[in-house]
Amino acid sequence: MAYTTINKSTDYFNTTLWTGDGNSTQNITGTGFNADWIWLKGRSGAGDHQLYDKVRGVQKMIISNGTNAESTNSIGLQTFGSDGFTMGSDMTGNGSTFVSWNWLANGAGSSNTEGDITATVSANTTSGFSIIKFTSAGSVSQTYGHGLNGTPKLWIIKDTSQSSNNWQVYYNGTDRLKLDTTEATSTTAAYLMSANATTITTPSNSDSAWGNGNGINYITYAFQEIKGFSKIGQYTGNGNTDGAFVYTGFKPAFVLHKRTDNTSDWDLFDNKRVGYNVDNRILAPNTNASEVTATKIDLLSNGFKLRTSTGGNYSGTYIYMAFAEAPLVGSNNIPATAR
Repeated sequence: MAYTTINKSTDYFNTTLWTGDGNSTQNITGTGFNADWIWLKGRSGAGDHQLYDKVRGVQKMIISNGTNAESTNSIGLQTFGSDGFTMGSDMTGNGSTFVSWNWLANGAGSSNTEGDITATVSANTTSGFSIIKFTSAGSVSQTYGHGLNGTPKLWIIKDTSQSSNNWQVYYNGTDRLKLDTTEATSTTAAYLMSANATTITTPSNSDSAWGNGNGINYITYAFQEIKGFSKIGQYTGNGNTDGAFVYTGFKPAFVLHKRTDNTSDWDLFDNKRVGYNVDNRILAPNTNASEVTATKIDLLSNGFKLRTSTGGNYSGTYIYMAFAEAPLVGSNNIPATAR
């Protein structure tokens, strides 16, 4: 009996680091696959989180730390490549350090007619990740297909046409947060989106922020939980430096978490940026701040453990999304060890 359908997690998700060479373009390699969604951030200095995907195309930038509409960044991501990408001068500053988080979907996508709205969907059913672009018809409780083989547990949606709307993050159809702010969750039914095995449904409230704006363009990144590769859930902080332990069933390569019952930054950790248990490097998707080092989290062979009485471990509730470096057990027999 196989414990996981994915033996090599880095075929589907990977983190890439580079140091700028000062040139107008720079080839970044080491991703290990031709990524379809690339999330970029400067580490050593302040700068926006830049997000690009193949469904919208190169140079089509949206930023997680602001409400900005999609823009054409001529000095941003230039090309997608088989083992990385070509970056423009926005992130090639001489001696500056940068990071990208990279996901495999299914190229530029194809037409999906499973919902009320015809969408362009790039879906990887093995890893449970899809990119969905659609234009709203302007009515409430519309549906659009996500292309996955099961119900997504978390999805992120952004109005790409206007600069007035926040990023919306939906967890399990029960919570709505905003990626670009510190706000606590909303559980008001009229603001919530829901999902099933084929479609996502926009809220019953008529507001352009979450998919109901007439003629407005949207992008959605949807995540289905896959045993041994991804884990999406909730935990309760204990307010102690011997903090909460969260079991994922794999050694995490990426952890994103956010407090839901009170205001807090989003915290993002990975296994590539230098920093070892317990001092790990942190970036916050809701700010343009440079990377900081703090005693916050241990990345372990089977999950992660909080090592602070504050931050991600106040006595409160949190949501998290994690992707694997290696499964706890897999048919490839690669052992998973803590850092």
